[in-house]
Amino acid sequence: MSRKFSLKNSRIYIILIAILLIYMFPVYLVVINSFKNLFEIIDNTLGFPRNLHFKNYIQAFNDMNYPMAFMNSVIVTVFSVIVVCFFPSMTAHYFLRNKSKFNTLMFGLMIASMNIPFHAIMIPMVRIYGSLGVLNNKASLIYFYLAFGTPLSVFTYHGFMKSIPKELEEAAVIDGCNKIQAFFKVVFPLLTPVTASIATLNILWFWNDYLLPFLVLKKAEQRTLPLSTFAFFGTHSADYGLLMAALIMTVIPIVIVYVFLQKYIIQGIVQGAVKY
Repeated sequence: MSRKFSLKNSRIYIILIAILLIYMFPVYLVVINSFKNLFEIIDNTLGFPRNLHFKNYIQAFNDMNYPMAFMNSVIVTVFSVIVVCFFPSMTAHYFLRNKSKFNTLMFGLMIASMNIPFHAIMIPMVRIYGSLGVLNNKASLIYFYLAFGTPLSVFTYHGFMKSIPKELEEAAVIDGCNKIQAFFKVVFPLLTPVTASIATLNILWFWNDYLLPFLVLKKAEQRTLPLSTFAFFGTHSADYGLLMAALIMTVIPIVIVYVFLQKYIIQGIVQGAVKY
């Protein structure tokens, strides 16, 4: 039995290692080609660089105006995460503690909206809000992220809050708190695991998103890091060495954040995934 179990584990590990290598291969290509010039990339795409061209990173840093793009990404990501955690948590609490047919319907419609693909409403959204003159600023982008991120956040918070006894809030009200104070002083601190999970998932989305910022932000000084990498694409060609270096500098900050926050993802999702 132990030999069969060991053989089975070995096969599982081999499969997992193979899957890991498949996923890591594109990362390998980006890293090694970020240290090559354009001629060497074309001549030997898969091989290691003959000489490390650190000037790719220096030039990419300057051409994409990295400090400005980095700050734009930080501002958009931080404020978007705050609103996507703050407002949906209150919405989920209201739906859970105020049961009615109307609230049940609204909650169902909100969850159903997660099935609407963004590409189906992309063009009408840009045309409508463009005609109103509210595009081309980071506040509009943050508002759109709130709109598209709310359904999943409400669903996750709603499931997690079912495990919080209502008696805790009633006790807080007896002690003199109103409903808003009871939520922020009693309920919200207990939502830390699921809040960390939602924040982590949304940080990855907001930081790496290209399409929505591309549709909303048109001025060069408002571009986020993913948009800034587009500067290395010409009309008929692209400088792949600079592009790879720019991608590495764009990804490194979010990888560091993910390393510290990854433990909260599974923990929060599992605790919040309670059937409605």
